[in-house]
Amino acid sequence: MNNFYFTVISLLLLNAGVSFAADGDPVKGKALSQPCAACHGADGNSVSPIWPKLAGQHVDYFVKQLQDFKAGNRVNAQMAPMVASLSEQDMYDLGAYYARQKITTGVADPVLVEAGQLIYRAGDYITGVPACMACHGPNGAGNPTALYPALSGQHAAYTANQLKMFKAEERKNDPNNMMRTITGPMTNRQIEAVSEYIQGLH
Repeated sequence: MNNFYFTVISLLLLNAGVSFAADGDPVKGKALSQPCAACHGADGNSVSPIWPKLAGQHVDYFVKQLQDFKAGNRVNAQMAPMVASLSEQDMYDLGAYYARQKITTGVADPVLVEAGQLIYRAGDYITGVPACMACHGPNGAGNPTALYPALSGQHAAYTANQLKMFKAEERKNDPNNMMRTITGPMTNRQIEAVSEYIQGLH
């Protein structure tokens, strides 16, 4: 009987440790984020449109991207050395910090916003492109459980670049080829339009 209770207590302590790691420490994350600020901004709101805003991103999605950069499953010459020395706990701490920051919303190009809204909310039934909001939500909040990232307010230039990379199969860290399948039939015009719409979405 004593062995049984010892086993149960040990499992509870182990699970508690896992939960702590998964939650992350935003205070430690803020300290770790100092080198990230040069590109992504002190609060995760990058000034340059080629670097993604990290503010408000879901922790688990954020950690997956860092893990993929470190493992080489997502290739980026700038990010590879930045993540090389990060532990898994560091990644969760960083994720916890950025998740608590508020993203600054942008403004959509009025010339493209109508076409972008159509793609985001209804897709393109002729080519089979599904609506973006089916996974990322009507307000672009994403789905943390399914590891679908928050998109609202993201720089249009960054979003368009990532969609084009998926389309060209230069980025391959999407589960079950999901994004590569979706972007395959998309035209560059559609990609630009939906990216502009996302930039102003909130």
